[in-house]
Amino acid sequence: MTRPPLFKRSVRCMAVALAVLLLTVTAAWADLLQDIKDKGEITIGTEAAFPPFEFVENGKIVGYSADLLELIMKDLPGVKLNRLDVPWQGILPGLAAGKFDYIVTSVTATKERYDRYALSLPIADATVALLVRKDSDIKTAGDAAGKVVASQTGSAQLKALLGLGEKLAAEGKSFKDVREYVSFDEAYADLAAGRLDAVAQAFPNLADAVKKRPDAFRIITPPFGPAVYFSWAARKDAESKSLADFFDAGLRKLNESGKMKELQMKWFGFEMPVPADALPVPVQ
Repeated sequence: MTRPPLFKRSVRCMAVALAVLLLTVTAAWADLLQDIKDKGEITIGTEAAFPPFEFVENGKIVGYSADLLELIMKDLPGVKLNRLDVPWQGILPGLAAGKFDYIVTSVTATKERYDRYALSLPIADATVALLVRKDSDIKTAGDAAGKVVASQTGSAQLKALLGLGEKLAAEGKSFKDVREYVSFDEAYADLAAGRLDAVAQAFPNLADAVKKRPDAFRIITPPFGPAVYFSWAARKDAESKSLADFFDAGLRKLNESGKMKELQMKWFGFEMPVPADALPVPVQ
């Protein structure tokens, strides 16, 4: 029996409407945390070359962040942790490209990253300072004028160092040279060898460098630039919100229970009070 044209159009319209409805419902239900629970596996991106936050020891990623992550993962029973160790330059692009579900490495909370990613509650202070040789004539950050300075390529610490250079330029001064390194360990080696005069890095990391080589290095205090924090990061989309909220809840619990400070004493030798309610909006 031949159906009338109006009936055919009605059927096609209903099919299209149903398809749109299914797509809408699927999008509304997209939930990365639930997907991870269903799959039984989470993929975490890490740059394990940032002691004492995260580094490799005896073939295993260890450090302050590793301990925090291990405690939080107890609230995801049955989920296997797949932690990928990649260079810093690939961390945030890898998250944006969907290579990781989440980032557990020390991401300095800058305004640009705050706008683009779902940064977690603070895990530590990240205010930048200078590391110099113990016999250096540099006494303040301003004394770095005329010196060879360095930091890590693409890092917020390099950006802060360049900001210090702009401040010096306003006073008619400048660095002799600004060098970029793939890893801070390479910069520390060149500093010790006399090929550099100062390295800009977050204060907690410098404290660890001095702790390991008290005969070679010292820190210039006070740190320069505004107060900033280290965070972890998720993608800033509706699907990832449940996972970002999960890690924030875990960090808040560890902060308020005092466990976070206990781990800071273990890995840094001092406490770094950080907000437990929200990440302060970065000023730069």
